[in-house]
Amino acid sequence: MIGHLCEMLHSGGHTLVVSSAEGIIRCFDGRGVGDFYRLLNSEPSFLSGATLADKVVGRAAAALMILGGVKEVHTDVISSLALSLFRDSEVKVTYEKEVEHIINRNHDGWCPLETRCKDCATPEECYSRIESFMKELSSK
Repeated sequence: MIGHLCEMLHSGGHTLVVSSAEGIIRCFDGRGVGDFYRLLNSEPSFLSGATLADKVVGRAAAALMILGGVKEVHTDVISSLALSLFRDSEVKVTYEKEVEHIINRNHDGWCPLETRCKDCATPEECYSRIESFMKELSSK
């Protein structure tokens, strides 16, 4: 299953491909954690037991996946900060490349959510910072 999702991720140019526990597959093309955040808040049952392929997973995305009850994730790039959060979860994680942290879109510093969540001890603590960040974005 994960191989098929990865193929869809890359051949379709998507940023995230999710297969629900029932086998319903959905593709997303947004940047950052926005699609996953909206999915978690609007359709949390879709994520419970899901398998997914994602291009980049930082600590914020990892927190959302854990909170959503995702069963398995494969990513091209994962941060060490995300891996440390996954270690205390039941999510099965595979990846192509581990990096110290996720970089921002300008490639000149840390991803803003990686920065906000780097010192969070739990997925719940990350969530409150993600929620605050998403509200700031939507008010601009």
